[in-house]
Amino acid sequence: MPLHLDIVTPEKKVFSEDVENVYLPGEDGEMGVLPMHSGLVTALKPGELRYLHNGQVVTLAIGSGFAEITQSKVVVLTDMALGEAEIDEQTAEAAIKRAEEKLANIDHNMDSEEVAYLQGVISRSAAAITFKRKFRN
Repeated sequence: MPLHLDIVTPEKKVFSEDVENVYLPGEDGEMGVLPMHSGLVTALKPGELRYLHNGQVVTLAIGSGFAEITQSKVVVLTDMALGEAEIDEQTAEAAIKRAEEKLANIDHNMDSEEVAYLQGVISRSAAAITFKRKFRN
């Protein structure tokens, strides 16, 4: 029985094909999914998503989001999904620096939504940098 994988960001459907397996960065650690997996919905944290497609391992840096898993399908809804070639390390480092500066100079007018957004920028950018450096070495 094949396992269908859909990876969707707010901008586009990144991937939609059958795969042999999927490894996700879950909130409680890495999670492997094979066909006939028990159904569940889980939160995802920024990190590395891997899947085996046509005998080749494909890896993406993903942001936070959710995965819905059934016996025959995995749907990943995430705010970022980038391949190694799509990541600019300097841009990601600059985004972290800007977000950290804003958080360091937090004022009483900044609402919790803006704080959460800045923390998300930091975690997504850090995951992208870690992912990019993995391929550089």
